[in-house]
Amino acid sequence: MPKVFLSPSTQEWNQYATEGNEELYMNRLADKMEPYLRSSGIIFVRNDPERNVNGAIQDSNADYYDVHFALHSNAAPQNLAGRLRGIDVYFAPKSRYSENLANITANNLKSIYPLPEKVRALPTDYLGEVLRTKAVAVLCELGYHDNYADEAWLKNNLESIARNLVRSLCDYFGIPFISPIPVRRGTVRTNGSGLNIRSYPSLEGRIIGSAPNGASLTITGEINGWYVVNYHGITGYSKSVFIS
Repeated sequence: MPKVFLSPSTQEWNQYATEGNEELYMNRLADKMEPYLRSSGIIFVRNDPERNVNGAIQDSNADYYDVHFALHSNAAPQNLAGRLRGIDVYFAPKSRYSENLANITANNLKSIYPLPEKVRALPTDYLGEVLRTKAVAVLCELGYHDNYADEAWLKNNLESIARNLVRSLCDYFGIPFISPIPVRRGTVRTNGSGLNIRSYPSLEGRIIGSAPNGASLTITGEINGWYVVNYHGITGYSKSVFIS
């Protein structure tokens, strides 16, 4: 299953127009994303808020991730302070995968941002979190936090933004987006054989693991007769009829 390094801003010095700062609200957004990532079967690790951007890059590169997903909000140059609005999703210009993820993310955000014509996917030649990570990377600038209207939109829509961003990751990975359910335990109930864990909720999905009859596993999502399960570190889909 896909594995994402989720990297909310560590820039607590970037103050918002009224109250709060970039680090605070990007971490609140990441908090909102976690249940959707978990229910959709996306494995994730978050950056260390005590480390700066270079630390996030080092930590991301220290392991294998399919995507490095950075969360930020923007600020206008001093001569335009408070006057700009819009969302920019930055991608690595030499990576078609990064560009594809940025386009998916920007297109989906247009459906919830009040000025869809101001949502763009843009190449970058300077953002380290996009250019210096081993994983496919994008960096989302989710509105201008020095603009009162953008700040209000961001603060009042954290849940819908989180849902939208995880949907974009699911679209990129080609897996179903699944709304959160309460995480619970289940027990495998078969005729004695092992229960297959698959990479997609279909009998045509690749088998990536198996849980023996009587095994206990964690259920994080449910879709069309399948559970998203985790068994001994293996995350995938299993038929719900064989789990009680």
